[in-house]
Amino acid sequence: MKARTLLTISLLFFGGSLAAQTLNSKLQAAFNRLQADSQCKYASVSLTVLDAKTGETVFTANPNMGLATASTLKTITTITAFNILGKDFRFQTQFGYTGSIDANGTLNGDIIIKGSGDPTLGSWRYEGHHEKDIINQFVIALQKAGIKKINGRIIGDDAAFGTQSVPDGWIWMDVGNYYGAGTSALCWRENQFDIKLKTGPINRPIGISRTVPPVPYLDFRTELINAPAGTGDNAYAYLPVGGKVMYLRGTYAEDEEKKAISVALPDPAYDAAFRLSDTLQRLGIIVGGTAESTSTLNAKNQPLPVITQNLATIQSPSLGQIVYWLNRKSINLYAEQLLKTIAWKEGKPATTDNGVAAEQNFWKAKGIDPRSLNIVDGSGLSPGTRVSTLTLASILRSAKGSDWFNEFYESLPVFNNMKMKSGSILNVLTYAGYQTHNGRDLCFSIMVNNYNGSSSGVKEKIFRALDELK
Repeated sequence: MKARTLLTISLLFFGGSLAAQTLNSKLQAAFNRLQADSQCKYASVSLTVLDAKTGETVFTANPNMGLATASTLKTITTITAFNILGKDFRFQTQFGYTGSIDANGTLNGDIIIKGSGDPTLGSWRYEGHHEKDIINQFVIALQKAGIKKINGRIIGDDAAFGTQSVPDGWIWMDVGNYYGAGTSALCWRENQFDIKLKTGPINRPIGISRTVPPVPYLDFRTELINAPAGTGDNAYAYLPVGGKVMYLRGTYAEDEEKKAISVALPDPAYDAAFRLSDTLQRLGIIVGGTAESTSTLNAKNQPLPVITQNLATIQSPSLGQIVYWLNRKSINLYAEQLLKTIAWKEGKPATTDNGVAAEQNFWKAKGIDPRSLNIVDGSGLSPGTRVSTLTLASILRSAKGSDWFNEFYESLPVFNNMKMKSGSILNVLTYAGYQTHNGRDLCFSIMVNNYNGSSSGVKEKIFRALDELK
């Protein structure tokens, strides 16, 4: 080999090595500044940066520290779902009946909507899957079957996901609100509805004008107080437990324009049955029985009937389409539904705990210590979840080169002009994603737990550190 060629190779190697050293030293200085900041005096801070193609470590600081991930956990849940379920996976909701149809078009039996975990049923995010579209498909199926009268009930069957809708690690303040909506094998309209508020003078009670859509089977009690301008929306809903009363508590600022809050449906399977029953009555199809769900039947010690004749099967959007909205809008419900579905796919009952175990086992087989993946939910809403930045970054790196990577990558939002997922719960701020630096593809995870002061202040300081990756 000629000396000139050797010199060229040496210079290229030296230049690449120098660039890597420069990036490492810049990241070290940026991390030191962040860790020494007064907002992080009592905080736990960790950063891991990997080469997204080779897995080579570019920079680490406290890489094995187990920290609360907040919503960056959704990247692990969705990557696991792509691996186990496949990018083209679709949920299927069965619609059918029990009994028989007589010559006059009377069904002597029950209509059943049997869910398998589709979080998009009745969602406004997907064309053709809105509430009115799904109800219309049900009505058309009944009409094709010649059913003109139902001497039975409309039943929402959500038995496939068991009776525990909320992960053990979630806090009570969250679970009544739209972002804390519980799981269900039969989701409906993303398991939420809106409450319109009647605001007034500061320090005076806030009333309720109506709900959208109407929810006549629930009673509402408001302890909300009008608050001064600039104090924001601090209103929280508390779900009825063993009853029908929902409480609203907290404060709502006078300058908030929406004048409404979004809250969780206590029993989405019942609401789906209720909406269909109401529609059929308005169309002149008499329904003799009441709307029911697995929960209401259990409360009455009545058995859940099984579909004997299927009328329609409603498929969800593909997993790739679901993951897009899951990460873009950080939908906790979607992540929890996928975690339970992973358990089902692995042949276990569809519970959160079984989903966690399946996820840990999957990554253990890939060389990741399950002790570094100490999770209790799928969305990161639980403050009890603990994952290391090295594990999270390693899972991000594993996605590179897969046939679904582009769909996953496009699902990530853009913050600070970087493609990354954010996470935020009480005194926790995290980011995880991808960035190209001087032609080199990188993946990273940064977590700050137990910071003090404003989240906007910590966010700005985290972004300054991540700017070194640009």
